Amino acid sequence: MLGVSRTIFTHHLRDCNCYLNHHYHHQQYKNCSKKKPRHQFCFTAKQLHHPLIVRPSTATLAAMSFSTESPPLPGCLSQNEDCQESPPEKLSPIAGGIVALGKFDALHIGHRELAIQASKVGIPFLLSFVGMAEVLGWEPRAPIVAKCDRKRVLSSWAPNCGNLTPREFHIEFSKVRYLTPRQFVEKLSLELGVRGVVAGENYRFGYKAAGDASDLVRLCEEYGLGAYIISSVMDKKQDSKEINASDSMERGQVSSTRVRHALAKGDMNYASELLGRHHRLMLMMEENDGFATDNRVSAPKSCLLNLPPVEGSYENCHLSIGDENVVPCRVMIDTTHIHLELDVLATCIPLTSQDFRLLGIDFAGSGTF
Repeated sequence: MLGVSRTIFTHHLRDCNCYLNHHYHHQQYKNCSKKKPRHQFCFTAKQLHHPLIVRPSTATLAAMSFSTESPPLPGCLSQNEDCQESPPEKLSPIAGGIVALGKFDALHIGHRELAIQASKVGIPFLLSFVGMAEVLGWEPRAPIVAKCDRKRVLSSWAPNCGNLTPREFHIEFSKVRYLTPRQFVEKLSLELGVRGVVAGENYRFGYKAAGDASDLVRLCEEYGLGAYIISSVMDKKQDSKEINASDSMERGQVSSTRVRHALAKGDMNYASELLGRHHRLMLMMEENDGFATDNRVSAPKSCLLNLPPVEGSYENCHLSIGDENVVPCRVMIDTTHIHLELDVLATCIPLTSQDFRLLGIDFAGSGTF
């Protein structure tokens, strides 16, 4: 056995250089976790100290020429998995954070209040579900806030959130659809590792909305989570009968439904009150999508990335291109296109210098129809 061990050692003498070369030894130990062909052999750190393995003398090692490139490593000495390390468990991106619970379609002032409360007790996150429409068979509809514009909106909340910008975390609805209220809170605690939750007083959760705010508080207490329930931010313009009288959740609070209602009426002042900012319509125009004259830009509605207001004419708007170019404009929306009349020549802004043009239109005033 001793002779065999010495023979194997001599055959793989270069591999043993890792005993003194930290980088090479680390790479060998790491690669040993990979499955190798049975006819190959290697030495683990443990096997290098085995009494049957004879290490070269210091003089021999000093005389060796160490290559800066690590040669391919052979396999393990046996089927033993001593050299295999279990990969560390990855922490959830929201571990240790405080999550605000909701749909967060419009990112309106009610959602902002949830984020503000979360920031008072920890790192704020907005937790919502994606894929609900597909799973539940709802008609697809344009988002109120374009996906590419959400970070800008959340950044604007930072001054009210202790200079912290809330971050979003999405869960596939199909993965939690059938969870009971208890299972949902258990997921928040054990799988996602959150430290607490914030929700509105009308919040419901779990399969078939079986849990309410009081259930959330009780279950969070059982699982050692903080639970913070805040009062709804009420809409000062109470016309809920026009919105959806059949909605059991409708109690006059600010909601994404009310924002959609304001846009459908072209009441941009009302929309601004609900959002806490002007509504921004985003367009992504490819080179051949639209056309521009001296002071007019037009684009088909297929370029829109989020929900526009109703067809009509809108004064006191502003066109944004990137972070620097803001141009006053007037907007006309018809059945197929959106048209912008600029207060300055179109040549003053780089509309023709990009293959893709991301435009933002802020609506500051209500429209005429």
